[in-house]
Amino acid sequence: MDHALVIGGTRFIGRHLVEELLDHDYEVTLFNRGNHENPFADVDAVDHVRGDRTDDSDLLDAAAVEPDAVFDCVAYFPRDVRQATNVFDDVDAYVYISSGAAYGREDLPKREDFTPLCECTEEQATADESETYGPRKAEGDRAVFAAAEDGVRAMSVRPPIVYGPHDYTARLDYWIDRVRRFDRVVVPGDGTNIWHRVYVEDVASGMRTVAEAGEPGEAYNVGDERMVTMRGMVELIDESLAAVDPDHESGVEIVTAGPRELAAADLALEDFVLYRDPPHVLSTAKVRELGWKSTPLADAMERAVTDHLESDRTGREHGPDRAEEERVLGVLDTI
Repeated sequence: MDHALVIGGTRFIGRHLVEELLDHDYEVTLFNRGNHENPFADVDAVDHVRGDRTDDSDLLDAAAVEPDAVFDCVAYFPRDVRQATNVFDDVDAYVYISSGAAYGREDLPKREDFTPLCECTEEQATADESETYGPRKAEGDRAVFAAAEDGVRAMSVRPPIVYGPHDYTARLDYWIDRVRRFDRVVVPGDGTNIWHRVYVEDVASGMRTVAEAGEPGEAYNVGDERMVTMRGMVELIDESLAAVDPDHESGVEIVTAGPRELAAADLALEDFVLYRDPPHVLSTAKVRELGWKSTPLADAMERAVTDHLESDRTGREHGPDRAEEERVLGVLDTI
C-alpha cells in the first residue's frame, strides 16, 4: 500500500498516524474541513482535500484520489462508517477507530471475539452525547463487520484512554500538573484503580499494522501492554518529571482518599479524571499476533510529560482545584 487517505489527520491520533505513515514511506492525503492548523502543510508527501466527511459529495471527492488505504479517525456516528465503507468499497484496507467503550460487559480483560458490544438504539445512534459514545462506536463496529461481509476490506481498532503529545483532551495533563506543582497529591480510592490506557504513537502503529496485516471484518484492541494502577501512573509521572525537568525532585507523596474523606470537600471518586470503577482492561493478544508492540511505559510517559511542559495545557478543568484537595488533606491529617 503506497497511498493513504486519512479522514481527519491534523489533531492528536490523526496527527501521529500521519507521522507513522510517512515514516513507513506512504504518500498521504488528508481529508478534513480545515478547521484546525495543518502541521503537514509544508510536507511534500502530504496532500489535502478540504471537505466535510458527513457530506456524500465531499466524500466522493476524497475518493477521487484513489487511495490504497483509508484510515477513519473521525467517525463518531454509525452513519459515518456506513457511508465511508460504501464509498471506499474497493480499497485494500479501511481502518476505523472504534473504542474500548464499545464493549457492553465488564469482563477482565475485554476480548474482541468474546466480550459482547454495547447495544445501540436508533436514538443513540444519532445523539451526540457522552452517554451514547460507547453504543455509537459499537454500532460503527457492526457497520464494519457488515461491510466486510459484502467484500469490503474493513477493520476496526479499539483503543482505551489515549495519552501522549498533542493530547487536546488534557486528561493526563491534570495529573502531570498536580505532580509538578505539589509535594502531596490526593489520589481517589486506595490507588489500585485501573483504567487501561494507550500511548498515542502505539494507536498509530496499530492502525498501520492492522491495515497491512489485519483480516477484514475483525476488530483489534490496542493498549499499553503493561498497565499501571492510578498510584502507579502518578509515580511514573513523578519519575518522568525528574528525568526531563531539572527543577523537579522526585518523591511526591501520594495520599489516598475514600468516599468519606472526599465528602469533606463535597467530592466523589468520579470527580477525579481517569478514575473508573470497575476496572477497564483490554486484551491486546490479538493485535500482538500481527507483530505490533507497545512503547515501554517510561519512554511513553517521558514524551507525554515533555510535551506537557512545552504546552500551555494544565488539565485543571478536569478535576478538583487545590483548595478542595487541601480540605481533603486536612481531614486526612486529623485521622
